[in-house]
Amino acid sequence: MSRWVADHWVLVVGLVVLAYLFLPIVVVFLLSVNRPANRLSYDLSPEWTFSYWLDPFGAAGLGDALRVSVGIALVATLVAVVLGTLMAFALARHRFRGRSTTNVLIFLPMATPEVVMGSSLLALFVTLRVPLGFWTVVVAHILFCLSFVVVTVKARLAGLDPRLQEAAMDLYASEWQTFRRVTLPLVLPGIAAAAMLSLSLSFDDFIITNFNSGSVNTFPKFVYISSLRGIPAQANVIASAMFFLALIAVLFGQAVTAGRKKQRA
Repeated sequence: MSRWVADHWVLVVGLVVLAYLFLPIVVVFLLSVNRPANRLSYDLSPEWTFSYWLDPFGAAGLGDALRVSVGIALVATLVAVVLGTLMAFALARHRFRGRSTTNVLIFLPMATPEVVMGSSLLALFVTLRVPLGFWTVVVAHILFCLSFVVVTVKARLAGLDPRLQEAAMDLYASEWQTFRRVTLPLVLPGIAAAAMLSLSLSFDDFIITNFNSGSVNTFPKFVYISSLRGIPAQANVIASAMFFLALIAVLFGQAVTAGRKKQRA
């Protein structure tokens, strides 16, 4: 037994850490299929039901809050991915004055506490007399998603062999053809990873959104406000569904990657 533990202790520790990380998700899923005694109780009762999954928008205001969160996340992700990818190409492929300073500034939104960033953006919008709402939240989310996109895409570009593009140019491919048929397919996994990361960060954000949303209600704000009078089970359904969608996306990406490796082999 001691020898087995000595040979597999890293695996055991890893499984324990994973179990600890996934325990809250398991609890949320169980609450989505359990009918508690009252709305203020989070104890599991003997009564199990899938009625909440059949009516995920049964709670008042949940559907509107979810649509707002999805809309903000999609717009912020699209803009952040486009701008971040262009910035990553500029920082990875070109030498210019202020490049080192730009690299440092890129990391500042990632290192800045969300309370500081949210209050600073609120002060900026109030000073400029910009009404708080959907678009102020979008601007705030683009700001912190941009850093994650640049870092992710830049890391992908750092691992590319520049000789592949040079070979394409030697074979009489134009700059656009080289980018479209060689560079972009190689960088696309990094762009997709950055998009998924930005989407999840934007959908999940509460602190910065709470400062700059005004009367607009997002899904995290809905959950926070509902916690005062009891979080509806439909909120647990939406949270569990988001986790399963993310899991399916990851598994699909892994399957596609494994299939491509087999084809190359």
